[in-house]
Amino acid sequence: MITSELPVLQDSSNESGPTDAVALSMSIGEIEDPEVKGKKKRGRPGKQTPAANKKPRKTPAEKAVGVARGRGKANGVAQHNGDGGDPVTLFEVVKLGKSAMQSVVDEWIESYKQDRDLALLDLINFFIQCSGCKGTVRIEMFRNMQNAEIIRKMTEEFDEDSGDYPLTMPGPLWKKFRYNFCEFISVLIRQCQYSIIYDEYMMDTVISLLTGLSDSQVRAFRHTSTLAAMKLMTALVNVALNLSIHQDNTQRQYEAERNKIPGKRANDKLELLLQKRKELQENQDEIENMMNSIFKGIFVHRYRDAIAEIRAICIEEIGVWMKMYSDAFLNDSYLKYVGWTLHDRQGEVRLKCLKALQNLYTNRELFPKLELFTNRFKDRVVSMTLDKEYDVAVEAIRLVTLILQGSEDALSNEDCENVYHLVYSAHRPVAVAAGEFLHRKLFSRHDPLAEEALAKRRGRSSPNGNLIRMLVLFFLESELHEHAAYLVDSLWESSQELLKDWECMTELLTEEAVQGEEVLSDRQESALIELMVCTIRQAAEAHPPVGRGTGKRVLTAKERKTQIDDKNKLTEHFIMTLPMLLSKYQADSEKVANLLQIPQFFDLDVYSAGRMEKHLDALLKQIRLVVEKHIEMDVLEACSKTYSILCSEEYTIMNRVDIARSQLIDEMTDRFAHSVEGLLQEAEEADDDDIYNVLSTLKRLTAFHNAHDLTRWDLFGNCYRLLKAGIEQGSMPEQIAVQALQCSHYSVLWQLVKITEGAPSKDDLVALRRVVKSFLAVCQQCLSNVNTPVKEQAFMLLCDLLMIFSHQLVSGGRDGLQPLVFNPDMTLQNELLNFVLDHVFIDQDDESQSMEGDEEDEANKIEALHKRRNLLAAFCKLIIFDIVDMHAAADIFKHYMKYYNDYGDIIKETLSKTRQTDKILCAKTLILSLQQLFNELLQDQGPNLDRTSSHVSGIKELARRFALTFGLDQIKTREAVATLHKNGIEFAFKFQNPRGPEFPPLNLAFLEVLSEFSSKLIRQDKKTVHSYLEKFMSESMSERREDVWLPLISYRNSLQTGGDEDHMSVTSGSSSKAGSVRSKKARPPVHKKRIEESSVEGSWMLRNDTLQTPGALQTPQLTSTVLRENRPAEHMPDPDSEPGSENDFVHNPQMQMSWLGQQKMEEVNRKDRTGMNYIKARSNQGVRQTVRGLMEDDAEPIFEDVMMSSRGQLEDMNEEFEDTMVIDLPPSRNRRERAELRPDFFDSAAMIEDESGFSMPMF
Repeated sequence: MITSELPVLQDSSNESGPTDAVALSMSIGEIEDPEVKGKKKRGRPGKQTPAANKKPRKTPAEKAVGVARGRGKANGVAQHNGDGGDPVTLFEVVKLGKSAMQSVVDEWIESYKQDRDLALLDLINFFIQCSGCKGTVRIEMFRNMQNAEIIRKMTEEFDEDSGDYPLTMPGPLWKKFRYNFCEFISVLIRQCQYSIIYDEYMMDTVISLLTGLSDSQVRAFRHTSTLAAMKLMTALVNVALNLSIHQDNTQRQYEAERNKIPGKRANDKLELLLQKRKELQENQDEIENMMNSIFKGIFVHRYRDAIAEIRAICIEEIGVWMKMYSDAFLNDSYLKYVGWTLHDRQGEVRLKCLKALQNLYTNRELFPKLELFTNRFKDRVVSMTLDKEYDVAVEAIRLVTLILQGSEDALSNEDCENVYHLVYSAHRPVAVAAGEFLHRKLFSRHDPLAEEALAKRRGRSSPNGNLIRMLVLFFLESELHEHAAYLVDSLWESSQELLKDWECMTELLTEEAVQGEEVLSDRQESALIELMVCTIRQAAEAHPPVGRGTGKRVLTAKERKTQIDDKNKLTEHFIMTLPMLLSKYQADSEKVANLLQIPQFFDLDVYSAGRMEKHLDALLKQIRLVVEKHIEMDVLEACSKTYSILCSEEYTIMNRVDIARSQLIDEMTDRFAHSVEGLLQEAEEADDDDIYNVLSTLKRLTAFHNAHDLTRWDLFGNCYRLLKAGIEQGSMPEQIAVQALQCSHYSVLWQLVKITEGAPSKDDLVALRRVVKSFLAVCQQCLSNVNTPVKEQAFMLLCDLLMIFSHQLVSGGRDGLQPLVFNPDMTLQNELLNFVLDHVFIDQDDESQSMEGDEEDEANKIEALHKRRNLLAAFCKLIIFDIVDMHAAADIFKHYMKYYNDYGDIIKETLSKTRQTDKILCAKTLILSLQQLFNELLQDQGPNLDRTSSHVSGIKELARRFALTFGLDQIKTREAVATLHKNGIEFAFKFQNPRGPEFPPLNLAFLEVLSEFSSKLIRQDKKTVHSYLEKFMSESMSERREDVWLPLISYRNSLQTGGDEDHMSVTSGSSSKAGSVRSKKARPPVHKKRIEESSVEGSWMLRNDTLQTPGALQTPQLTSTVLRENRPAEHMPDPDSEPGSENDFVHNPQMQMSWLGQQKMEEVNRKDRTGMNYIKARSNQGVRQTVRGLMEDDAEPIFEDVMMSSRGQLEDMNEEFEDTMVIDLPPSRNRRERAELRPDFFDSAAMIEDESGFSMPMF
């Protein structure tokens, strides 16, 4: 704790020489000064002059107030008089704030004039009570004890049990109290500024008290006194400023009077002015001494206090002083404290620094005084634009913007570039602040007159042409072309008028080249079109783009009106200009794809209301030309979406657009039918033209089928013919096969939509079932296609269709759709699983060998990974929704560690969802995945495993990760964990060693893996599992100590240890205070826990044979084709026939009853007999004592250790997470839950670095 000397007030009459000091720490009773000319005599407590001690007669109300203040409580409980019941202590009056602060202060001043000691005692107790202290300073203490002794006495009476005090208490009452507290101090100084503060008594006492309190080790004293002292200082600064103004005025009056000719000069007035100037100078010196005492005695120590709130108070107030009285405080001696604190570790303090500096840089007249500070700390301020606290980063950008406004030369190009790229930040306030900076830097220096002259010369209606060009150049130079929407959103608030100048944008796009002036290049045109479309979207939707903000907010009436006006404006403009733009750029697919997004933001009623059908016809004509000219999917999908929007039934133009669309589809379907016939007839003799005709038409129809119901053209028939021909002949081009699969998929979905929306007949259901069945068969056959794109497309469509036509189709009262439900057979399930194993769980190097030397290698790798993640997610959804048997997840779970970086989140989510479906089945699947890995290791290394190898360690680490996913609530996972141990034990002992019983079983090493789950067993179940383990052990096994038997030894030890330190957590969210001794109040919860636990055990014991384990899982017939290759022939038993692992999933009557329940049944029968004998033997002690004894023997040790063990388990989990890849922690969203972009998007997290690690020179 930082300690400081109490401040010293210096005598202003001897500034140049040695100073006479008056120590404020001494007892007030020891202060006795001689008379000072022009000032009141400093009083002495206890020895007042007779005039001072003589008091006028008081009214009864005043007597009540005086008595109450002399003995007012400090614990915040108001004392009331007998009449009105109003609060009478100064603390209560200020806290409630019912009276005007002016009247409260005036009343105190009046009492001070009558009795200084009692009034100051009231003020001292006010500060003590505001700190939350229950002690009270009495008049004897005030007169006879030094401040240090008084503070020590109050510290002893301070109640710090709660840790809260008025300044930190929550709620509107205490928030109002803080405001009233600060206002009281400000009003007190303002009302006392002409007389009382110069009596060398009141201010000396208050400053001495606050200095002592600010040096206390009690946080409440330190916090409250620092706030009071800083507000006191602020009020004194205001007084000093007023004195300075009065001095200047007096000096001017004196100079004016002295400069008069002797005949007109008034000597009396000169003497009065001289006397007034001298008095003002003395008051100024006195105020400066007070401020010096507060600054050196409190601020210098507290601005680096250990508590961030105290540091923030100091920095906030020094900023006020520098702005209020810049002549005295705005210099490097004071600015250095703000500059140093820019490196503070707490964002709250850094934020106060920036806001204090903003108030200074806002005033242009202060820039010369800030020049040195700017040069010294500019780099730190610029670096804070990347602060980890977003609020701090926003204010730092605003401060940099103010610096830029004050001086263009203050920031270098590198400094500006550091702020420029923040317009692409995912955090909107940061981006908007950076947009304001960009606007000031790029768009504020143009000459409006020159721009208007240039616009007239070029015939433009808007003078913003050059500004838009600059925006386009900035966008291109930033090289973040996928983030035009972010750039527009960042500039929307500061440059909205420019961004809505669509007339100027279209003029730039459509104007012809003029000699002497360059037109936009092709790249610039593409960038301008992209930016223009983004501005249209922002204006029409009136909310930030995806990835910024927390969602759509409700617009105000003004914003709604602006949105409607903007939508009408852009509609009226682009209805006429869009066909021209499409005509000019119809050959450029990128430009056309962007331009075709504009109609979706139109107010389509304008077409009919404004009689603009001819412009609609022109638009439809251009779209038709684009469809006929392009086969790129993004262009075709944009055309299809535009037709879909224009065909909305709510608009009167629907019929006109529908006719044009039908004509286009008719032509394309006829062309497609003829080209398919030609291709099938020529078969292998088909040339490139035939293939292109089919492919181009099929692409167009597929794009339209996505958004339009084309079932009346029966595209499924020709697509199915193409697919069957490709399967039979094996020569169909892969692009045609992919498009035919997709088009057929859309056709099936549209038929399903028709059936679900209407009242289908039986024939309709039969027909659709036939179509779906045939298409599923084709997709299944395509899984063995030689072309990877065809296989991937078939796999995705199979997963989607199996999900759509699953048992969930009949949910919600749609039982009539039961004929359409398809359940995949085991063959299809195995083929889907093998596809995932062969195409998802592959090494990146193997997949990207063909990409070596490619400049876009990294982008291709990311795209390939994204595709593989989609494949895995599609299959995992089938597992989660119980469409594919859960045992298939074992082949997925076993890759959790190896492919954690690529698929860890998907596998973990699958594990979580399957556990919610069936805990026991999920546990069996987990142990099955570990058994599969163990079998693969045995096949590779043989029966003599090296238990120290990395492969064995990898399996153990995977088991440890699986164990962590069970969580801390062991009651919920009790039976699942026990079943897992049972299966693991059976697997370990299933195959005896061919060399004889004296050798360990072949799978015994698996027990070392299984021991990772022992910590998830509660104490009772550890005994049960250990008993089950002994059934498989012979007498000789328990005595063996060779290395090959170590797995059995370690597993037995894991079951036998920790019996007295159970890690059971009865409730997930339970919490209690730690304590080693239980009180009597803890007895009822113990009893309750015992009952709950016994009821859980009883539920297992009372299960009968009607309870079944959900789902019957079987081992897949095939595993990955990659794994099937290169398997060495070992003399090992067939793993597919292991009853202890996979075959446990088979529906077995012996498994219908809970295994743990069976074990408990035997244990309970044995305990019942023992308990009856015990009761008979001790019947003379009474049944109640016997039951209580049993309860204490069984239940109480669990209760004693439950909180400590839960807390210890949390620490263990934290340690495990630190040592591993932190499977339970989310991605980098922990920074204020901001919306993330996709991996290939610009991520501001890469640039928002932790700037809090800077060392502070003064610490």
